[in-house]
Amino acid sequence: MAEDSQETTHFGYRTVARAQKADMVAQVFHSVAAKYDVMNDLMSFGIHRLWKRFTIDCSGVRRGQRVLDLAGGTGDLTAKFSRLVGETGEVVLADINESMLKMGREKLRNLGVVGNVEYVQANAEALPFPDNSFDCITISFGLRNVTDKDKALRSMYRVLKPGGRLLVLEFSKPIIDPLSKAYDAYSFHILPRIGEVVAQDAESYRYLAESIRMHPDQETLKSMMEEAGFEQTSYYNLTAGIVALHRGYKF
Repeated sequence: MAEDSQETTHFGYRTVARAQKADMVAQVFHSVAAKYDVMNDLMSFGIHRLWKRFTIDCSGVRRGQRVLDLAGGTGDLTAKFSRLVGETGEVVLADINESMLKMGREKLRNLGVVGNVEYVQANAEALPFPDNSFDCITISFGLRNVTDKDKALRSMYRVLKPGGRLLVLEFSKPIIDPLSKAYDAYSFHILPRIGEVVAQDAESYRYLAESIRMHPDQETLKSMMEEAGFEQTSYYNLTAGIVALHRGYKF
């Protein structure tokens, strides 16, 4: 999905200056950070845990490997990867948002996840890591908030090791029409109300619903990954395409 122009982009359904989007997204996640995990469970009826488990299962991560959990938020994937890579491996939880990174660090330390996890505040479009650094990169429900998705995908490709793989877990386009209509009604009427009651922030959850609709569909994202250099790209529709897991390799 092409951006509107070189100077503007979308923030939900609004057109904004490209230079403004990162700050606007940051405000959303500063606002929702404290209630992020609770809202994830409520919004998805807990199914997000199954989507993330499937992502872990598809990652092929093994002991001793180095993993980047990009836009890692409160660290659900990082906690699982930490156990998989063991003492000889490393997981980097990276997020552009300081509030989310702080919540992730506190949550994982409370769970006893220490030793092989590093926390880095990073912009997906310009990752602060050397070339060929990671065996696996995951970005879970984060790519749709990135201003320049093509640039971010190229950045991820650069820091992957040859033979490494990228997994993008993201909301996508439902493949069953009646479900699509029900999903729209839920997203635009019920979700903001839940956000208002639980997080005292209906507007941020209205943006999140809009950002899902503006995100590239399954085939478009697959093509974007291929244009960034990834090979053997594929995707799995989860919950009838409400969410899709894309995977691509660097050779």
